Amino acid sequence: MLSEIKPAILITLIFTILTGLVYPFAITGLSQVLFPHQANGSLITANGKVIGSSLIGQNFAKPEYFHPRPSAAGDKGYDGMASGGTNLSPTNPALQKRLYDAADAFRKENPSFSGAIPADAITTSASGLDPHISPDSAFAQCDRVAKARSLPVEQVRGLVQSHIEGRQLGFLGEPRVNVLLLNLALDSAK
Repeated sequence: MLSEIKPAILITLIFTILTGLVYPFAITGLSQVLFPHQANGSLITANGKVIGSSLIGQNFAKPEYFHPRPSAAGDKGYDGMASGGTNLSPTNPALQKRLYDAADAFRKENPSFSGAIPADAITTSASGLDPHISPDSAFAQCDRVAKARSLPVEQVRGLVQSHIEGRQLGFLGEPRVNVLLLNLALDSAK
């Protein structure tokens, strides 16, 4: 019986070392060498202080800032420890009411916008922490932001245009605007 248990214990120890120590350290080391910014959380600093990550959405509610997608992550939204969508079906009355309320709030916040409301302006992402909005959603908010900051709307539109990120590798995903980076650029604009 010992002859059968000894190889099992030895294999368990070998695989514990390989998969529990060697592999994680190798992947961490490669990540630090090849992608140091991403491996360390893609943190954004301003005045020497970390203010957020370019990979995790934050709530901007003041009129002088571009607003992100709504969040269903946590009780108040944007909670990185409670990432996740609502999982409400399209026929669920709670979802329909939330969308109606969000559309109404968007129209009140952006009274000069008269077009169709971009879907991402009123719907949550799967994680609830999407840091990006569509260019359409950003342009829909330009008048409000320009008015709140006493800036020419053309200058605000120019900032949005300069912050549009294209498709990854030229064909993956959709063009998008990182809300945190755009709002930081707004704070720097004079």
